Formats: sequence, structure tokens, C-alpha cells
Amino acid sequence: MAELSIEKLQQEIVDLAARRDISDAVQRYMRGLDRLDRDMQRSAFHDNAEIDCGLMAGKVDAFVDFCQEFLGSMDGSHHLLGQVRIELDGDRARGECYFQAWHGTRGTDGEPRDLVIAGRYIDDYRCIDGDWRISRRVLLTDWVTDLPADHSFFENSPGALRGGRRGEDYSQRPR
Repeated sequence: MAELSIEKLQQEIVDLAARRDISDAVQRYMRGLDRLDRDMQRSAFHDNAEIDCGLMAGKVDAFVDFCQEFLGSMDGSHHLLGQVRIELDGDRARGECYFQAWHGTRGTDGEPRDLVIAGRYIDDYRCIDGDWRISRRVLLTDWVTDLPADHSFFENSPGALRGGRRGEDYSQRPR
């Protein structure tokens, strides 16, 4: 293995720290969606960020409000990140994040449904004052399925802990 110079090692540390901070922003976004935590979701974006999710395109605050209201009207959601590719270029970066998202919806008859959407976020990131966040995001949908839900597990396991929203999730309890 070739010996690393101090300069090369410093460059590697800066690269790793940028990737860590970008990944943290992406994860805050997903957690903010599922926990219906507006502040957490908003913290993933710079103030002038622009987002296009297909159902809505606009500035960050309007987008976050849209998400919180839209997902808040559902029984629940669970967003899962897949592979994340980040290409750094100084204080800017580009990324592609795969995701699958479950949404607990209701059919026209009121029966529960499982809506699953899979796709990718195509992102631009910027580091402003040492803070990496999303500056632009476009959601691409790759596939969707909408099926009747089966909640028999929860009916048969009343003691099973379930995910919560709006501060009621087990992970948000004091420890």
C-alpha cells in the first residue's frame, strides 16, 4: 500500500466528512417524513432549495408543508433508503438515492391499502458555511404497487410496538 502524505490524508478526511454530512441530511429528510417531524425534514435542505416530487414543485418551505399535510392524511408511512451515490466537487455535490416508500392509505370503500412507491432522488448538494444540505431535489418514480392491506399481525399481536408519528414514536421517548 502506498504511503499517504499529510495533504492526501487531509483530502480524504474532508471527502469522508462531506459524505457523512450529506448522508445525514438525506436520512434526516426520510425520518422527518415518517415521524411527521417538520423541523427534521426541513433541516435537510438549504433555505433556497427547490424540490420537484411530481405532485408538487417549488421552494423548500412549501414543499415541506405539502409533505407533512399529505403524509399526515395517511395512516402511516415508512421510507427506506437503498444505495446512495455521491459525487463531490468542492463545495458542491450531486447524488442519486434509491428509495422504497410504503404508505398506509384508504380505498374508496374505507378499507386499508398498502401503497408502495419505489424510485430515486436526484439531488444537488451544497456546503454553505461548513453545512452540507440538499439544494435541489427531483423525485423519479420507477414503480408503484397498490394492494389491499393485511393488518392481521397487529390484530393478533396487540402488544407489538408500532411506529408512531408527531412525537409519539418509541425512538422519540426519553431514555
